[in-house]
Amino acid sequence: MATPPPQHGAGPYHPYGPQQGGPHSPYGPPPQAVPYGVPPQAVPYGHQPMPQAPYGCRVCGAQPAARATVRGHQGMLVLMRFLRREGPFCRDCGLATYRKMSADTLWQGWWGPLSVFITPVTVLMNLGARSRFVKLAPPAGHILPPLSPGKPLWRRPPALVFLAATVLIAVAPPLLVLLGLMAGDDEPSTGPAIGTCVRDADKLRNEKLVPEACGSPLAEYLVTKERGTGGADCADGDLISVPEKWAEGVHSLCLTPLHH
Repeated sequence: MATPPPQHGAGPYHPYGPQQGGPHSPYGPPPQAVPYGVPPQAVPYGHQPMPQAPYGCRVCGAQPAARATVRGHQGMLVLMRFLRREGPFCRDCGLATYRKMSADTLWQGWWGPLSVFITPVTVLMNLGARSRFVKLAPPAGHILPPLSPGKPLWRRPPALVFLAATVLIAVAPPLLVLLGLMAGDDEPSTGPAIGTCVRDADKLRNEKLVPEACGSPLAEYLVTKERGTGGADCADGDLISVPEKWAEGVHSLCLTPLHH
């Protein structure tokens, strides 16, 4: 009796034999399927895949670049806007972005009740991004020209106005207190001294005694004494100086006319 031929695939697995469900392959089993979303990479035999280069600046493509976020704020009385630009930035583009957005915030960010507090916080937060940019090496390998950093922030008009207002607010209260103390220490005027000569510079209106040298032809009166409260201590023929506005400690004066 003839022996029936063996059925295909009935025997044990052999790496060099025909397998069920696929053609014969002299190089072993078929490659495994690549997971979805992972592109196949052609790597030469015996070499490791090269690491992917870091991203360059988002503005000009230069390297090195640092990942940082620069923020801005705009106050609009009732409404407000929060602005932000995310890196990576090279040194020049990062500093340019930091200085521009911080300067705009210093003059656009105060116009609202809450913005008065948000604006200084935003400017302080940008200092962290600035510290990353200044540590970078000069940009190299850029595709587009890098941004120009321009003037430092403290030399721009919005920053100067902010600094001037801050100094004024800080200095004004103690300065006003000092001026008040100096004004309070002034002693009230006691008028011309006894024994000096004076003239009345405003005869037609209010009394205004002006000191004059006794030998001057303009001198009109000699101040002899301070008039007491009794009213009988001035000599006969003397005039009495009556100031329009009385001050504490000031008395009227006895004025003796000078005859030339």
